[in-house]
Amino acid sequence: MADVAQLANVSTQTVSRYFTGVGYVRAETRERITAAIQELGYVPNQSARTLRTSKTNSVGVLNMGAFNYGSSGVLTGLGLAAREADVTLTIAQLDLDFEAKNWEVEARRALTHFKSVQVDGIVLSSPLPDIDSLLTGWDHSTPLITVSELPSSDEGSAGTHSHAAGWEATHHLIELGHRDILHVAGPSTRNEARERERGYRDAMLGAGLNHQVLDVARDWSSDSGYRAGNIADPSTFTAVFASNDEIALGFMSAMEKRGARAPRDFSIVGVDDMPAAAYFSPPLTTMKLDFRALGIATFKMLHQQILTGERAHHYVVEPELVIRDSTAPPARP
Repeated sequence: MADVAQLANVSTQTVSRYFTGVGYVRAETRERITAAIQELGYVPNQSARTLRTSKTNSVGVLNMGAFNYGSSGVLTGLGLAAREADVTLTIAQLDLDFEAKNWEVEARRALTHFKSVQVDGIVLSSPLPDIDSLLTGWDHSTPLITVSELPSSDEGSAGTHSHAAGWEATHHLIELGHRDILHVAGPSTRNEARERERGYRDAMLGAGLNHQVLDVARDWSSDSGYRAGNIADPSTFTAVFASNDEIALGFMSAMEKRGARAPRDFSIVGVDDMPAAAYFSPPLTTMKLDFRALGIATFKMLHQQILTGERAHHYVVEPELVIRDSTAPPARP
């Protein structure tokens, strides 16, 4: 730092302010320091900084569940916000099958590792309903934010609003005039699938309609939707609410092979608004969930807690109905 200061003709304290961001450094001075750093090839000693500040400028992320559109969007948002804050993410990916058994040991091992390397904070993203058992006895010496559809607390947590997505998707179909609406459910061991089904059931109950749930999904894939489409009885419904866009795609493909096509023979709504949904045949009506925004907000909540010690209130990403060509009024009464 002394060499950088000498070449830039500034004090070492000014160079320190340049790196830490604490204190004002004029634009002209910053340019001189930047040029000196590049000329000398200087790299700050992160270990020495950690000893002085007790901060590592790193955050651990434990992502549980399959790597899919939603989880990748959250990780992208976390990465964007972390890069802006000059924080490094260390990501542990814990894949889970449908049964999701015996995950606690691996999850605890990952959290223990994060604490051992002294990350400044942790993001725990999980689709499981019993994640709170993992945090029993958590001492909060390391700030932690959970990304969960069903958080146990109104503080230090973030998530989407899948119940609202299920309710609004179903309500859209009801408003179009549909009365026989089938729900093609997601994997029943996941919070998001349960909440979307609950939203569907509440909308049907509120309209005085009977619910129909086809529960065969073992994951969020198009394959699950295709299997559902092969066993669904087209005579029993005029509309479908699929638990996500991938399942909707598989369902439409299977039904088309059976001679039924949306929206001529049935309407269908998905959830996510993944980029490809606009190019399905037909383009899919869906409930948009901004997972990238969820990741950005989650990191900012955690970073604020790291800096101030104050836990943020629960943050929710609300769904937005995106109407495309896959929904229409029923062709038959």
